[in-house]
Amino acid sequence: MSTQASTTPSHEGGSARDTVRVLLDRNMFPYLAGNALSGIGTWFQILGQSILVYRLTGSTFLLGVLGFSQLAAVFVLAPWTGSVADRYDRRHVLAVSESIGVVLLVALTVTAALGGASTLVMIFFALALGVRTAYSSPATMTLVPMLVPPRYFSTALALNSVTFNVGRAVGPVLAAACIATLGTTWSFGFAAVLSLALPACVLLVRPLTPHVAPTTRPRLRESLRLVLHDRRLAALLYVIAAVALCTDPAVTLGPAFMEDALDHSDSLSGLLVGGFGVGAVFAAFTISHRLRGTRTGIAGTLALAGLGCAAFAVAPSLALALTFLFVLGFGYLSTNVGATSRLQLEVAPEQRGRLMALWTICFLGVRPIGSLVDGSIASAAGVRVATFVMALPALVGVAAILLLRAQSAREARLDSVTR
Repeated sequence: MSTQASTTPSHEGGSARDTVRVLLDRNMFPYLAGNALSGIGTWFQILGQSILVYRLTGSTFLLGVLGFSQLAAVFVLAPWTGSVADRYDRRHVLAVSESIGVVLLVALTVTAALGGASTLVMIFFALALGVRTAYSSPATMTLVPMLVPPRYFSTALALNSVTFNVGRAVGPVLAAACIATLGTTWSFGFAAVLSLALPACVLLVRPLTPHVAPTTRPRLRESLRLVLHDRRLAALLYVIAAVALCTDPAVTLGPAFMEDALDHSDSLSGLLVGGFGVGAVFAAFTISHRLRGTRTGIAGTLALAGLGCAAFAVAPSLALALTFLFVLGFGYLSTNVGATSRLQLEVAPEQRGRLMALWTICFLGVRPIGSLVDGSIASAAGVRVATFVMALPALVGVAAILLLRAQSAREARLDSVTR
């Protein structure tokens, strides 16, 4: 399962010639192809589970529980899974974890075909596949720079982000068509087949730099201490968590939102995630790789994400909902690129591994908590209210960034006067 976000470095991406060269590289081409196909397969699984649970129960709260289950392991296991990616060959970690995911998806397909796909069974498989994600995610994030020469790091990471978001744009739409015509069991089957691509392709790549295990194991409490003493790092991690929460309603509440708020079939809920994904892909191909993580830039793109989510909450039609989700997707990816780039710049190279463990918790780990909150609010007050609430952390973050900027400007003026 491809779950990484863009971690594009702060400098601009390479030229078009570099992009083609990396795309056709003997390491990157199979890796990117496998990543894209596996990412599409992930959406067949996620959408199939969500629609099945909603059809069985009609409960938005249980949709939230399912969303929580899909990523709960990332939050709980992040300190340990990050260490595994550092201590062992990342290619092998990724191949093994993804292969286990394929076995789980085959078991899910067989269970559904035999009529045993209850809500509890769906939650169990979501939890199990979430453990797979917890181990594969840090290995995926750190493998890419090992596949190309240093001058192509930026281009390789940008292309990796593009494949992830292409999967997010294409996968839900194809999954929706599959579920509408063939049913959820076929959706799980296609997920299993497509997920074979990544472990198979990973075995074809040959890292250019050997894996070197650290002499001492990074500890999460050291990262926490670092963040607590630097409000800039804390603010950037908050931004990453806030923009991740904006993405939750379209995924977790998609079937309920489509049926209850937009009066369309729940099987079309993949269009919502697809609209979001198209916006993210557009950002990846246009401005996101040029963002240097300035405070103003992050505030602007975070505002786009928050306002896009809030507007989606009140959209009266499917066409407007997709438009606002496009804006949300654009703001989401641009914000994540800018904030992650700035986060990497703010610390010394030897501290980045520890800090990225916290990044993983903020980007993926807050999603299960958000899903529970999302589902609970939707159950009590409706999907539109729940979606609007998920936009608030981003809008609060924009206000906080602007206040910090104003405070810094005042301090600079006072310093100039006192001198």
